[in-house]
Amino acid sequence: MEGGNALSILLPIALFIIMLGMGLTLRVTDFSRLMHRPKPVFAGLILQLIFLPLLTFMLVTVTGLPALLAVGLLIVSFAPGGATSNMISHLCRADTALSISLTALSSLIVPFTLPWLTWLSMEHFLGKGVLVELPLFATIMKLILVTLVPVAIGMMVNSIWPEVCRLIDRPVKILSLVFMFAVVAMISWANRAALPELMPTLSPVILIMASSAIALSALITRYLLRQNTEISLTLGIETGIQNAGTGLLVTGALLQQPEMSLAVLLYGILMQLPIVLLILWRNSPYGLKPVSVNTK
Repeated sequence: MEGGNALSILLPIALFIIMLGMGLTLRVTDFSRLMHRPKPVFAGLILQLIFLPLLTFMLVTVTGLPALLAVGLLIVSFAPGGATSNMISHLCRADTALSISLTALSSLIVPFTLPWLTWLSMEHFLGKGVLVELPLFATIMKLILVTLVPVAIGMMVNSIWPEVCRLIDRPVKILSLVFMFAVVAMISWANRAALPELMPTLSPVILIMASSAIALSALITRYLLRQNTEISLTLGIETGIQNAGTGLLVTGALLQQPEMSLAVLLYGILMQLPIVLLILWRNSPYGLKPVSVNTK
């Protein structure tokens, strides 16, 4: 893909800075509290690893999406949540510690589930399957370097200079937004020739997929599991915002299917649209209204 080398260098750097900024707002107690509320952690994993693939399969089947594009979107749904979901949880004033924990857990599980689910999807839509072997050690190390290390550094700084962290919280949020939109703009520009051809076919399906995944997951968590607004938003974001980088690794590097890769890439871009609306709402007077909570 044009511009791929630049993106492969700049994206990890951008994500590292974003995760460092989130770490500056976190404390160890934010994570220790998760041990006393296993319900949202378990629910988040079920929604992301089971509910989202089932929702995606239903959508690509009902809409009659071409086979290669359908498999590409399914591979996205099999991927873990990425650092982007952690950043968005932070910007939406959701439960960032829960978001990071879910990203870490799903990223450890997905290398075992994604190869088999990809094989089954190709068997169903293409009539042929290729068992995909993901590099488990490399996946875990990438997660640690891009997510856990900068968060740990930020938390360490927060424990030593908490007042400084509170002062720079808003500038870091603004910088995180700049990075998010810059990455989307770079990907769009690098693939400006191929993307317009697929947008009329893929865009409606992707927007429905991302929006319904976020909304349904949040509603299920809020009203069926009776969790508070912050947890509900976090689980909605973790379900709808997927790691497009993992999807591109499978479709591009391992399967060598450019059409699948463009489906993944377009999802990585369009999934941001409902998120922008969510961020604006959460930081508006309406989104700032207090709500009743029940985290039992």
